[in-house]
Amino acid sequence: MPPAVQALILTNVIVFLAQGLSEGLTGALALWPVGSGVFAPWQLVTYAFLHGGFSHLLFNMFGLWMFGSDLERLWGSKRLLVFYFVSVLGAAAAQLVVAALGDATYPTVGASGGLFGILVGFAMMFPKRKIVPLIPPIPMPAPVFVALYGALELIFGVTGSFAGVAHFAHLGGLAAGWLLIRYWRGQAPFGRR
Repeated sequence: MPPAVQALILTNVIVFLAQGLSEGLTGALALWPVGSGVFAPWQLVTYAFLHGGFSHLLFNMFGLWMFGSDLERLWGSKRLLVFYFVSVLGAAAAQLVVAALGDATYPTVGASGGLFGILVGFAMMFPKRKIVPLIPPIPMPAPVFVALYGALELIFGVTGSFAGVAHFAHLGGLAAGWLLIRYWRGQAPFGRR
């Protein structure tokens, strides 16, 4: 396992274990809406190391290992970490905007926004790779998988399906990752570099 992915997974596991020992940790590090009275700037990053349960942690870390490892081998540790944290920040920004528009008062936790950035990065860097999702178990090119997954997240977010899931944070992470790769490539909406 490449070192940056390993460090991210290990940090997430340690923080998850610490959540079980300290009830106040989640409240202090989760991403709270700006108008809630408990928002703090560090939460823009720290929320991504918290998880709502073991299965939440397991699926996020599995995805990080599965897709992030190839990106780290291609880009190196430093670029992978920059990409991951830009995706985390993009997810946080999207969640804060949606929370403000909807008058939400609950916190957000999880590495899913960063993982969605990793997914779109994988699809853009390895467009010919096939992914076989659990449902439906049909092999498809990585870009098709990510586009379908993103479309589902948009539908779920707009319809309010699966309450308690930050669908727009996922989309924010995906958009931030997509934009960063476009920036690195000198593609629209950014000029040539």
